[in-house]
Amino acid sequence: MQIFYEPKIVENGGYLDPVESNHCVKVLRKREGDVIHIINGQGQLFEAEITDANARRCQVRILTETKEDPPAYVCHIAFAPTKNIDRTEWFVEKSTEIGIGIISPIFSMNSERRNLKNDRLDKIITSAVKQSGALWRPVLNELADFKTFIKQSFTGDKFIAHCHEDGDKPHLQDVVSRAKDTLVLIGPEGDFGPDEVKMARDLGFRSVSLGSARLRTETAALVACHIINLKNA
Repeated sequence: MQIFYEPKIVENGGYLDPVESNHCVKVLRKREGDVIHIINGQGQLFEAEITDANARRCQVRILTETKEDPPAYVCHIAFAPTKNIDRTEWFVEKSTEIGIGIISPIFSMNSERRNLKNDRLDKIITSAVKQSGALWRPVLNELADFKTFIKQSFTGDKFIAHCHEDGDKPHLQDVVSRAKDTLVLIGPEGDFGPDEVKMARDLGFRSVSLGSARLRTETAALVACHIINLKNA
């Protein structure tokens, strides 16, 4: 099933944006009378008939609508973007396919990247949502300073994954709760600093392990995302 994404398909009179219109009409060669499927990223799937096959502003008439309730939990991963942007993009794509709820890029004392272009990541998220058939699109936050980020108010459980000795750290899979919002902090290639770990713990974050292997940042972030979603499968 070919899926198109338009967050305001109901409010805007049934128009796809220029990018989706071009893909629909020019690339896929859809014409008036053809039926397509559209998601708005907020739990709704629409079956719609093309009424104007305009490559710049394709218009449709909604035939049917399917609604999906919001997930019972939110998987929230806050990670330090890698110096190699391809690896960050890989994580964003794969975590979207798995079913992440919120993606929060952060930078800490050992971060190698302190700037990020969300417009590119937004496009990757949109493509991954359409590919996976998910009806809920994850939220992508702006890059934030670690110290500022962890001082915010969060619902549910809060964890920080790191490689420092910190007592008997439980594995994330043993402490994740089903149907409960979960936030996991994932550090840069040089890991979080000891002071950062202490600061997070003082603010209610619990130290966890992701296993004995030393994982790359993007791998660790995806592992955490997968563990949370498996717990809720």
